[in-house]
Amino acid sequence: MDILKAFLMGLIQGVTEFLPVSSSGHLSVFSHFFNIDTEISSLYSSMLHIGSVIAIVVFFYKTIYELFIEFTLCIKEIAKKRFSFDKEKTSKTRRMLYMLIISCVPLLILLLPAGNGMILMQKLTVFSNDDSILAEGICFIFTGGVLILGALADNFHKRKRNIGIVPAILIGFAQMLAACFPGISRSGMTISTGLICGASRRNAVMYSFILSVPTILAAGLIEFIDAMKSPTYIPVFPMIVGVLTSAVVGIFSISLLKFLIRKNKFKYLGIYCVSLGVIVTVVGIIETLMEQGV
Repeated sequence: MDILKAFLMGLIQGVTEFLPVSSSGHLSVFSHFFNIDTEISSLYSSMLHIGSVIAIVVFFYKTIYELFIEFTLCIKEIAKKRFSFDKEKTSKTRRMLYMLIISCVPLLILLLPAGNGMILMQKLTVFSNDDSILAEGICFIFTGGVLILGALADNFHKRKRNIGIVPAILIGFAQMLAACFPGISRSGMTISTGLICGASRRNAVMYSFILSVPTILAAGLIEFIDAMKSPTYIPVFPMIVGVLTSAVVGIFSISLLKFLIRKNKFKYLGIYCVSLGVIVTVVGIIETLMEQGV
């Protein structure tokens, strides 16, 4: 892979990881049309996740630091048998930590054995590693529909709530679904689910991004392990270019998303996803028919 393609993949990752339009779907479509080997594309995709995490840490470093401190305090309390779920004594940061942990639990389903020495998540990579973009197109349409539904729900809920146990569970399953298929946006699903559950836009966005740190790292690690099993040579410098591009662009993308959320323009991202999904689906159907000689 040359530097230009690595830069473009980093640019796509940086923009689409945080704007809720699916980075995996966009990278898959990009790789399809630019004939990038799926093994190379998977490895680059896993490394580009590092850039995304850097952007989140830079943007939300204060909250992440506070959560880390609370996590270490929890460990100490458990070790000393002083741990308690007392609501009145639980700080806002501690409650958020609890909800984040709850949201991560559904992801454990993807780690279940699926036969042939593989886990369920590895089995599902067939949709991103095949030669068709039909699945991506359908998933883009689904993502767009959820984004529009989230925007409508936000206008419906007059009284905004903090993210509690039930919303945290639903957000966790929404995130799990997004991890399964390219074209379903992780941030789009989690933010929209938060809005549907009545959370404020600010809380939904912050919760989604902080939740993405362990998720992105775990998904990137699995992709990296799978890709490293291949003997394909990967040049280091283009990879560094891609990671840095993803990180820098990601910081600006988070700012842009917060602006769109604040101005109540979330639905337009949904319209974009539906439109892109229709185009990709039509192209995918045409390519499939051509391959079958129809």
